[in-house]
Amino acid sequence: MSAATQHTSATISTEEIRKHFPALDRVHNGYPVAYFDAAGGTQTPRVVVDAIADYLLNHNANTHWEYPSSHETDAIIESARHAFADFLNASANEIVFGPNTTTMIYHLSRALGRTLGPGDEIVITELEHHANVAPWQALVTERGLTLKVCQMDPESGQLDWNDFERLVTTKTKVVAFGAGCNALGTVNDYRRAVETAHSVGALALVDAVHYAPYFLADVKETNCDFLTCSAYKFYGPHVSVFYGKKCLLESVDFPRLEPAPNTAPERAEMGTQNHEGIAGAAATVDFYASLVAQADSLRPRRERLESAFAGLRAHSSAQVKRLWEELANIKGVRLYGPPPEVARTPTVSFVVKRVASTEVARRLAERGLFASHGDFYAQTVIERLGLAPEGLVRVGCACYTSDDEIERLIEAVGEIARKP
Repeated sequence: MSAATQHTSATISTEEIRKHFPALDRVHNGYPVAYFDAAGGTQTPRVVVDAIADYLLNHNANTHWEYPSSHETDAIIESARHAFADFLNASANEIVFGPNTTTMIYHLSRALGRTLGPGDEIVITELEHHANVAPWQALVTERGLTLKVCQMDPESGQLDWNDFERLVTTKTKVVAFGAGCNALGTVNDYRRAVETAHSVGALALVDAVHYAPYFLADVKETNCDFLTCSAYKFYGPHVSVFYGKKCLLESVDFPRLEPAPNTAPERAEMGTQNHEGIAGAAATVDFYASLVAQADSLRPRRERLESAFAGLRAHSSAQVKRLWEELANIKGVRLYGPPPEVARTPTVSFVVKRVASTEVARRLAERGLFASHGDFYAQTVIERLGLAPEGLVRVGCACYTSDDEIERLIEAVGEIARKP
């Protein structure tokens, strides 16, 4: 399949998508740069940069004051809440913005921790990014509660559901659950996790940072209480998007300044927000929605998002299948995580025998192939795989990844494995 081939009949081609990304014009050591670091952060289309620049140049102000640029800022933020309401199938007054997911989970943990103490339990998993580990560990020290950690299967990269369901009991107050594992590409059944949490009266937080760029989340269908994701993982700026059920945003005792708004969703936001980042983050939703074919361009935004995500996922799944199979055939390369026939994100992690992951990434970069390496803050995963401290090499496909780039990557890894 060439770069110009349609993902599906409902989405535009990779060649057309690539025209939106100025970063793809970069050349390194004489090679066109291929960005395989999508799981750590994607490149940004012009439309997102334009939205940020337009805000800063034409509307820059603080909120809720009686002059035009302040009114415009209020309107831009409200429009962004509506955009992410469509993105997550929520209501606009359930969308909270913040600086990053780590901060937002800490913010939530501080709020929930005010009502927790000895005898209360929180359940997480070994597949988590540490942003969904450390905030709950802090409550063990601060509030004396118990933290339980569900095991993963190192061979498959999958969650041990028997262990999970054993750990969730009537003492459980919060289940903090990653929908996708950023180190391995594992996709976890977060609806099942939410149902299990609710069956014992616990709250359910879904960390969707590594899920939301590839699968269109639906907070209504899954009935989660909270969900968080980060716009820079799906072509936007460094802004966190945090969903909470309106009743919880209004009742949870979030740390806040007394003069600040005390209504949802603003009562869960602390301090002046990154207004230009919020404008840019909203533009990422419309960018996704614009990737549908012309015939679908007048449909409601949520429906366009559904079509775009389905088309992009079909294309990236084919790329991951080829990448997985070709890398598996290279002597000295070992792959980690679920195989391509299992539901997963387009993130593939591996090691090359006798070559440190740092060195593999450096040698790939020499050929214009930018890939990440290490533990990716999924520290427990790397420890369970027995790969600490060096970690893995991680490559991930994005909407702009071409088949030619996949071919270049496979060839380069093969050469590194043959000449360690």
